[in-house]
Amino acid sequence: MTSSTSLSHQISSGLKYPSSICTSTNLLLLKSSSTSLNKKKKTSIIKGMAVALVSNAQTRERMKLKEMFQQAYQRCLTSPYEGLSFTLDDFHAAIQKYDYNSDIGTKVKGTVFNVDANGAYVDITAKSTAFLPLREASIHDIKHVEEAGIVPGLREEFVIIGENEYDDSLILSLRQIQYDLAWQRCRQLQAEDVMLTGKVVGANKGGLVAIVEGIRGFVPFSQLSSQLSAEELLDKDLPLKFMEVDEEQSKLVMSNRKAMADSQVQLGIGSVVTGTVQSLKPYGAFIDIGGVNGLLHVSQISHDRVSDIATILQPGDTLKVMILSHDRERGRVSLSTKKLEPTPGDMIRNPKLVFEKAEEMAQTFRQRIAEAEAMARADMLKFQPESGVTLNSDGMLAAVTEDLPAKSSDLDDIPNFPW
Repeated sequence: MTSSTSLSHQISSGLKYPSSICTSTNLLLLKSSSTSLNKKKKTSIIKGMAVALVSNAQTRERMKLKEMFQQAYQRCLTSPYEGLSFTLDDFHAAIQKYDYNSDIGTKVKGTVFNVDANGAYVDITAKSTAFLPLREASIHDIKHVEEAGIVPGLREEFVIIGENEYDDSLILSLRQIQYDLAWQRCRQLQAEDVMLTGKVVGANKGGLVAIVEGIRGFVPFSQLSSQLSAEELLDKDLPLKFMEVDEEQSKLVMSNRKAMADSQVQLGIGSVVTGTVQSLKPYGAFIDIGGVNGLLHVSQISHDRVSDIATILQPGDTLKVMILSHDRERGRVSLSTKKLEPTPGDMIRNPKLVFEKAEEMAQTFRQRIAEAEAMARADMLKFQPESGVTLNSDGMLAAVTEDLPAKSSDLDDIPNFPW
């Protein structure tokens, strides 16, 4: 205890170490201890200074942001549009560009971006996607919108016809626009008295239902020139002309008889035309000659007796016939192959030969007709000498030509000449 007390006294009185303590080893330990204390103190000081510096930097940043917000607030109050490239006029222009009217009947531009079996999805820059149902994609019956040329990327004008109550999306239509254009086209065709072709799709007690320009129209039976039944005309194409076009009443009335009468003006009696057998009846065959239905009566097929027409002709056969007569009022055309036979019975034995020599035989037939008319006129002159017309050396009227008979003539009434 005396030694410990003496050491404490010496340290407190000036660190006077006794010689027993001041050895080299003890002095080295004391120096190391003192150095360690100094390093810890310095580290503590450096950390404190670093914290102070970070704290000051954050404070300055906060002050800078606060100042910026204050400046921005002042600009909003005093000059809200200063330095902005997007002006108020630009804003109104953008609103005008992308604004749309969703009222039913409004026409809008849109771009198709997807299609499926039910229809097409269209971007019309509205709040939601618009939809074009399959039934509204075309005025014609289609099974997929692509049949009407509706594919992704197509930009078209549509009309709004409704709104989907589940998601507020708009329902569009192309059919309505095409329907309006079709009525306009029908009015134009009626004004120009143009003949067109309609497809028969149905019938009722009063007549046929035919589609023209994508619109269903009515053809009264009284306006048919064809002698075929309604069932036989189903799915057939008919030449038609408009009689009445009334879009407000959705009334479209057409005439096949009028179309036939006008087209038959170009059919010369005695001329040879190519036709297609449409149907066979016990009394003859109906032949389509360029949209006009003519009757090749069994008695006009050959000079020889024909017991069964089916042994000579079949539906779909192509043949050459001569026009004997036509009734424009009733829309009926009489045809003959008998007049084209090089020798009687060729139509039964060798119809190919008949068709090969059809034009040649028709020319010969027309010459004989002209000669017969000349002889008839000469006989008439015998009873009218005051007419001043004389016969030439060949016994023919000088003014007689080889023109065809008048349109009102009926070649079927002219007797056959001996071969």
